Amino acid sequence: MIGMPAVGKSTIGVLLAERIGFSYLDTDIYLQVNEGRRLHEIIASEGIDAFCDVEEKNILALDCRSHVIATGGSVVYRDAGMMQLKSMGAVVHLDLPPDQLQQRIGDIDQRGVVHSGAQTLAELYIERHPLYRKYEDIFIDCSEKSPEAIVEEIASQFLV
Repeated sequence: MIGMPAVGKSTIGVLLAERIGFSYLDTDIYLQVNEGRRLHEIIASEGIDAFCDVEEKNILALDCRSHVIATGGSVVYRDAGMMQLKSMGAVVHLDLPPDQLQQRIGDIDQRGVVHSGAQTLAELYIERHPLYRKYEDIFIDCSEKSPEAIVEEIASQFLV
């Protein structure tokens, strides 16, 4: 799954994995364990480009089948990483408008969101949205839907 921070990739990922009988992997947690640092620490010490390189390196190391994978929102900045994910299965893009994301996100710096310091969440959405659309196989508008409804919408496309 791909999408903006706070769209619900982790929440939906756990529920979807349970629903379809797959394992679950959160690439943000995977990256933090492998690197021995939290996301915001990597971004603060090495910068955005280096963080995206580290994220891509960790994605390229994955070889997961029968997994629901929730990615970090910045994964779409590196084509090779996205091609690796697409080789493992369908890429589901979860989407919410920026105003709804803003209500959920809290402190984007503590959350480890890759963005320029002056960039608003709405500007980040405008920057990333075309990349999410480029790599998606399935688009899910999450507005006004419960997590359970979103899971059923995704599962129905896989269990046909």
